[in-house]
Amino acid sequence: QVQLVESGGGLVQAGDSLRLSCAASGSNFRDYCMGWFRQAPGKEREFVAAISWGGGSTFYADSVKGRSAISRDNAKNMVYLQMNSLKPEDTAVYYCAADKRLAVRTPTYDYWGQGTQVTVSS
Repeated sequence: QVQLVESGGGLVQAGDSLRLSCAASGSNFRDYCMGWFRQAPGKEREFVAAISWGGGSTFYADSVKGRSAISRDNAKNMVYLQMNSLKPEDTAVYYCAADKRLAVRTPTYDYWGQGTQVTVSS
C-alpha cells in the first residue's frame, strides 16, 4: 500500500505560481505511476497531470498544458506539480494519486491523498 500526503496549496492571485508536493510512504515508490487530479465545488474530479514510473513520460490536461509541470524524485518519494500563470478556474482541491498501472487520465488510481486546497483570486 501507499500513503500520500499533499501540501503546498493556498490562496494566490491570478498570474501567480504554486508548487504542490506529494509525499509518498509505504510500498516501493518506483513501482507506481503518479497523477494529479482536481475537483472544484459541484464538479467532477478531473485529470490534471500524470507521470510514469521513472519520470520519462508526462501527460497533461489541455487546460494546464504549457503552464504546468509534473515531476518526481524517486530518491525522496516525492511528486510535484508546478503550476504557473494560475487562473481563477484553477481553483479546486488538488489530489495526488498512485497506481501501478499507467492509468493516466482516468480517476481509477488505487491510492489517493486527502487533497490540498488551491484558491486563485482574480
